[in-house]
Amino acid sequence: MAVTDAPRIVTARIDHPDSYTLERALATGAYEGLRKALTMTPEAVAAEVDAASLLGRGGAGFPAGRKWAMLRQSPVTYLVVNGDESEPATFKDHLLVERDPHQLIEGVVIAAYALQVTRAFIFLRGEFALGLERVQAALNEAYAHGAVGADIFGSGFSVDIVVHPGAGAYICGEETSLLESLEGKRGFPRIKPPFFPAAIGLYGEPTVVNNVETMSNLPWIVTNGGAAFAALGEGRSTGTRLFALAGHVRNPGVYELEMAKTTFADLINAPVLGGGVRHGRELKAFIPGGVSAPWFGPDQIDLPLGQDEVGAAGSMLGSGSVVVMDDHTCAVRASWRITKFFSRESCGQCTPCREGSGWLERIMERIETGRGRPDDLDLLLDACDNIAPGLTWPPQQTTICVLGPSIPSSIHSAITMFRDEFLTHIKEGGCPHG
Repeated sequence: MAVTDAPRIVTARIDHPDSYTLERALATGAYEGLRKALTMTPEAVAAEVDAASLLGRGGAGFPAGRKWAMLRQSPVTYLVVNGDESEPATFKDHLLVERDPHQLIEGVVIAAYALQVTRAFIFLRGEFALGLERVQAALNEAYAHGAVGADIFGSGFSVDIVVHPGAGAYICGEETSLLESLEGKRGFPRIKPPFFPAAIGLYGEPTVVNNVETMSNLPWIVTNGGAAFAALGEGRSTGTRLFALAGHVRNPGVYELEMAKTTFADLINAPVLGGGVRHGRELKAFIPGGVSAPWFGPDQIDLPLGQDEVGAAGSMLGSGSVVVMDDHTCAVRASWRITKFFSRESCGQCTPCREGSGWLERIMERIETGRGRPDDLDLLLDACDNIAPGLTWPPQQTTICVLGPSIPSSIHSAITMFRDEFLTHIKEGGCPHG
């Protein structure tokens, strides 16, 4: 079992009980990356991020440097940090905003300097009560320290940061829905094109939207150089990444691992990480990248934790959430609960998602509660195919955002891998797992 000795980049400070305070942050190197960045040109800072090949850590995995380069030149631009971590069993950004808010703020100011942005927004999920409190307190401390506001550290560069709590809508994790919410509107996704944020974003101006973990990597990248970051991992999957391990493991939690050089087997089974499937049971299936992602079976546990490797196998690393299911798990119940979540969280703008998610949830509930019909499996797959034609991954788009076509992934995975369980539910009028 090969867990590498890569440095901890975004979790280096969190073992200190007072890691969220300015005093501890300064004692452990906070704002040194910002001071270095301010001695460089904005173009040089952006070049370091580009050299790092830092993939966005919010789910889509788009290179941060390339996203910055797409920004339409304009006298007004905005930087928005997506902290609306709403995917079930995903809690890595939650950890960062609670345990190291100064690292996040430093990363935001570095990005703002590289982009020459004078106004930035940190959009945090409203349910993160402690995280919101600590980020706002850290921001107040950063203003007093001279790391945010006018003439930062005497450099002549100024930026103001606003912390904005969301209202708890899953759809606002989608970047254009987030921008709508920031503008005070209902969180509906925007049609792309033309509303790519880099061209027409917040208040109609060019906007960069990056994730909390993405921003938190920037102080280390500037301090140590993009090449040092790119030397970690393999291929496009450079650096380290946070993985939120949940489900039927002995040691659920958040782990920072070197990408591509560690595997799902390492994450789940290594004694210093997941510790193996709990109660000595067998692995039945696992979800590799948040509940939007297609499931994997035990035969895929040796896949590297790499963007391209997981994509080639038919799923995604997505939000960095790995959910483990043991051999006592009811696949019908698990996929039904996921479908129920998406049905509740559909924003309702697009018909396939609004109507289709409800149809799927009602059929799944019928099967799970012992009222299933012999033709329900064909009906399920037909409805899934209408929402995501071909049931391929990545899914075909039938809606404005990817939420709708992602809904069938858990149902399709469960039926493909565990069809007999569905048939048993239907024939015997109940769940064999009790």
